[in-house]
Amino acid sequence: MILNHIWGLYAHPVQEWKTIDSKRESFMYSCSHTLLVAILPCLAAFYASAKIGWSVGARESIYLAENSAVMLAVAMYVGIIAATFALAYLIYWMAKTFGADPSYTKSLELAAYAATPVIMSGVAALYPELWFVALVFLGGVAYSVYLLYSGLPVIMHIPEERGFIYASSVVTAGLIAMVVLMVTTAILWTNGFGPEFVSG
Repeated sequence: MILNHIWGLYAHPVQEWKTIDSKRESFMYSCSHTLLVAILPCLAAFYASAKIGWSVGARESIYLAENSAVMLAVAMYVGIIAATFALAYLIYWMAKTFGADPSYTKSLELAAYAATPVIMSGVAALYPELWFVALVFLGGVAYSVYLLYSGLPVIMHIPEERGFIYASSVVTAGLIAMVVLMVTTAILWTNGFGPEFVSG
């Protein structure tokens, strides 16, 4: 089953990384994992935005028009997939610097499984309170970073000390990319590409 590593990554991550490494999964297997996992937060975000409404403080709930909610869900899906592939490329590109020589498939495997908690945190949108979603998202980011630190030495077959520096470099570059994406989104929204809101 494509999603069979998810429980192991939460329950016993180091052992699960060793299992993933020993299985030598194909490019399509890692791709399929990402494509399936990314659907859940997008569906949750669509339903919360169009049907439940977002609550920000004591104000009335905010809803999106259905066409805007669909467009944002599709954009979110494409963004998750693109970000996972970009993270995989970053891992692959930096590998030789740290004495590793992985295939792109191995890099994608690491990126896909390490990113799973932060992707899955999007399901928290089903309870669309801003503070709750932000809290769950931060928890997802923290656990994804932990998975990257614990999995990188195993998947790349390098010593833990070198893996720590390698993972730190990947995390730093990933955070910079996230800030660039947020700034780009803010610029687009303020220049007429924002969603259409409706009253509840």
